Amino acid sequence: MTTSLPPVLPQRRGVAKGGKAVYGVPLGILMLEARFPRIPGDMGNGTTWPFPVMYRVVRGASPEKVVLNGADGLMQDFLDAAADLVRLGAEAITTNCGFLSLFQKELAAHVGVPVATSSLMQVPWVQAMLPPGKRVGIVTVSGSTLTPRHLEAAGVSLDIPVAGTENGREFFRVLIKAEKDDMDVDLAEQDILEAGRDLVTRHPDVGAIVLECTNMPPYAAALRREVGLPVYDIYSMVNYFHAGLRPRVFDAP
Repeated sequence: MTTSLPPVLPQRRGVAKGGKAVYGVPLGILMLEARFPRIPGDMGNGTTWPFPVMYRVVRGASPEKVVLNGADGLMQDFLDAAADLVRLGAEAITTNCGFLSLFQKELAAHVGVPVATSSLMQVPWVQAMLPPGKRVGIVTVSGSTLTPRHLEAAGVSLDIPVAGTENGREFFRVLIKAEKDDMDVDLAEQDILEAGRDLVTRHPDVGAIVLECTNMPPYAAALRREVGLPVYDIYSMVNYFHAGLRPRVFDAP
């Protein structure tokens, strides 16, 4: 006996909203102009993210200019690049250098969408989670040039403990000084671990670490094992940031 199936009715799709050039990519990332390798976990490696992102390189914004010279003269370039991403379809903007906290207020005012310039913006959140007597410490690519202006712009207390990688063997000289295009990943990891060990040795009250540099997430797990403390970075922050742009839709009960 043959059983006939009910007819398949056409599904009404409603009216699609237009006005953008690109769809399905709500997060835009402003990138410095650099040539060092961006390994998985690095903010500039597209495979790092579990969702699509849009990139925009800000020409002339070298790591050396931004990290060592306070991004002097670059603000308009970043404002223009952020506006381009929003015109394309970005619903929120972030950047690939924690030192760009200097431009947080200006970028947010210029583009009119949520902006999270720096991993340092997590510090107050993490501090609120720690038990009494513990505080957040920062590992940065350049402790000597992370100024009170950078910290204040991210809402960070000026007395926070900081350790940098500028005295290391590989990470700083490849990323900031651009002494070569290639990078020894094992040596770079050792620079991060040494900075983390120095931080907790000098400040035993540190209860969690925030990594300023957006190139440090590939080494966060190793640092967590090394010092035995929670480690937060741009990867943790951007995932949180994106979750508000595209909240998970749960199945009906």
